[in-house]
Formats: sequence, structure tokens, C-alpha cells
Amino acid sequence: MSGTPRDPAVGAGQLVLAGAPLGNPADASPRLRAELAAADVVAAEDTRRLARLVRDLDVRPGGRVVAYFEANEVARTPELIATLLAGDRVLLITDGGMPSVSDPGYRLVAAAVAAGVAVTVVPGPSAVTTALAVSGLACDRFCFEGFLPRRPGERRSRLAELAGEPRTLVFFEAPHRLAAALADLAAAFGADRPAAVCRELTKTYEEVRRAPLAELAAWAAGGVRGEVTLVVAGAPAAPLTTDTATLAAEVAEREAAGEPRREAIAAVARALGVPKRLVFDAVVAGKRTSKPG
Repeated sequence: MSGTPRDPAVGAGQLVLAGAPLGNPADASPRLRAELAAADVVAAEDTRRLARLVRDLDVRPGGRVVAYFEANEVARTPELIATLLAGDRVLLITDGGMPSVSDPGYRLVAAAVAAGVAVTVVPGPSAVTTALAVSGLACDRFCFEGFLPRRPGERRSRLAELAGEPRTLVFFEAPHRLAAALADLAAAFGADRPAAVCRELTKTYEEVRRAPLAELAAWAAGGVRGEVTLVVAGAPAAPLTTDTATLAAEVAEREAAGEPRREAIAAVARALGVPKRLVFDAVVAGKRTSKPG
């Protein structure tokens, strides 16, 4: 999969990444219908969901259908690359949204590029941008973090790293972990940080709930069903703090709690919106002034 991309392989086919409707089949484009009918091979994350989609779209795949999902993508990728190099047109489609965005696809795209196979895309719906647009939160700058870690300790560590991120954040989350994730977000980002839980987008029971994180955590504790995309406002701009004593005290407090100095300096700089060098110099100056004589 790795290596320098080769020149276009002579006689090779083309890999087509197809954006699938998130839930409402009416969102499918005419081009998606045409590509499904024309492909020599359709690689689907879930062949049963593909069967429902093509039935709703009244289209029949023109080629053979194979399963391509997380558990078999390592083994199936070389097979599909061989098919592409033989000249076939392979369409990759997931259960909803764009392939390779927290879904199978990246491995196949990277391998195709490395093999000199042309890759194109049928643009389609994305849960990331759909939730962002409907959230009511700032959309001018955002970052997508995918799924948070499943283990509580790892999740809290990741959120601690993201607490000072000024851009709007977008996450995917499983419904049975949503309440715990929201509670950890409220603890790391602050109970009042605005957020939106976007559930079952474009489907019959679509719901967008906008509220502070603590309020959303309390709501989710009662149980939530369906596919969830979570949008969280970025950290508010902190006033620029250059007071040496304040910076040194912030680092000292973190060190006293067991955080290594280097990490404490980086965390304080990130949280207060100042250069790390400024915090480092403040710590050095604080050490000098604390010495007797």
C-alpha cells in the first residue's frame, strides 16, 4: 500500500468512490445510479444495505457485488487492485456518506494510487458536513475527529488534548456510548460549551438537539438510538496572558499534579493562547526569583 505512486498503469481500470445517501435514497444523484449500473465490480461495505439501496433506486448493478468492510479490507484490497489492473471499473460504496471518511476505503485508495490506478469520485452526502451545517455552530473553521476512543481513560486523555482547540469539532459516536462521551466532554471542555447532537440525519426520525454539553449529557443518559454525529463549539479565545508569575504558577500547579514539565508548559501555552517559549521563559524566571540571595 505504501511507496511512491507510479505513472498511470497501461490498460488499468478506474476506482470510483461513491458517496451514498445517509438515509434518504432520494438524495442519490443520477450519476450514482449510472455508476452502479456501469461498474464491473461493486465493492460494498454491507451487501444487504446495497441491495436495499439499488431496489429503492430501481437500478441493477451491472457487475458482480463483493463485500468490502473493516474485517476483510486487508485481504480484499490486493484482490481489488488486481481487478483494477486487469482493466475493470470498481465502484466502492459504504453504508452512507463518503468512503474512507471513518469508513472502509482509505486502504484501497492508497493502494490504487501506489499501483498507478486512476481514482475518481462521485460526490455525495457526508454526515460530517451535514451535521456541521445544521448544528447552528460556527462553520468557517472546523476539524473532524472521527470516533472517540472506546476506553474511558483513553477518551478523557484525547479530550484533554482537544479542550483548547478553537475550531468547531465534529465527532462520530455510537449511541450506547453517547452519554458517557458527553459527560467526559462536559468535564474536559466545560459544562456550558455549546454543542449539537445530530441523530438519524435525513431519516424518518431525524433529530438535532442543541444545548450546552452538560444538558446534552443529562438528556442522553436516558438512552439514545440511531446513528449520531456530534458537533461541539470550539474553545473560546482566551485573553492573552503574559504575566510571568501567572504563567509559572499554572505550570507549577500542573507539575504538582504529576504532569511532566514539558507537557505542562505545552498545555499552559495551548490553554492560554501564548507561545510555548514565553511559558518556558516564565518558568525559568520563576526558578531564578525563588532562589535565596
